[in-house]
Amino acid sequence: MRESIIIAKYEVESEAYQAFSELKRAYAGEGYIISQAAVVKRENGSLTMRDFFDSGAETGDDAVKGGIIGGLIGILGGPFGILIGGGMGILLGSAIDAGDALDNASLLERASDCIAEGETALILLAQEELPAALDVKLCKFDVSVIRLDAAEVAVEIEHANEVARQAEREARAKLREEKTEAFKAKVKKKNEEIKSRFEALREEFEEE
Repeated sequence: MRESIIIAKYEVESEAYQAFSELKRAYAGEGYIISQAAVVKRENGSLTMRDFFDSGAETGDDAVKGGIIGGLIGILGGPFGILIGGGMGILLGSAIDAGDALDNASLLERASDCIAEGETALILLAQEELPAALDVKLCKFDVSVIRLDAAEVAVEIEHANEVARQAEREARAKLREEKTEAFKAKVKKKNEEIKSRFEALREEFEEE
């Protein structure tokens, strides 16, 4: 059995919702079981979740935020996802040939690049004996499907979140540093203003 993140991109948006509804009713079958599933759409550069289900006991926001799919959408839907999405283009534009670029791309890059602006997709966390069992249900419609190793995706999400947290810490430190420099500059300016007042008073006193 293999645990996978499956991204199924549909040409017709309504068909993505139809497939989602059918899988929600039959989340377990011969050769597969689905833990989580979501309908997502990329609009204005951001990936947003349109519908979601968790086949376990958790069904609320905690299930979304705490699961791999929720973490994946959170990464790909935010500013960090925009940066990740540009990574493949940078690789393909370099001296590395297209085949090597695909081999070197992270799973998050592949996930980000496979859903273009305006496209709708299903993202599933599933355990499969053979891909064919779920493909029968996913491929009733005009769809393209990719599979990513779930454990690898989970580790990349953790790493990406840590990188984002580190970048935030560095940004805050930089901001504090800049504020400190600005404070010092203001103190220096104010000091010069006070000194000039005393100099003016001294000149008046000497003239008398």
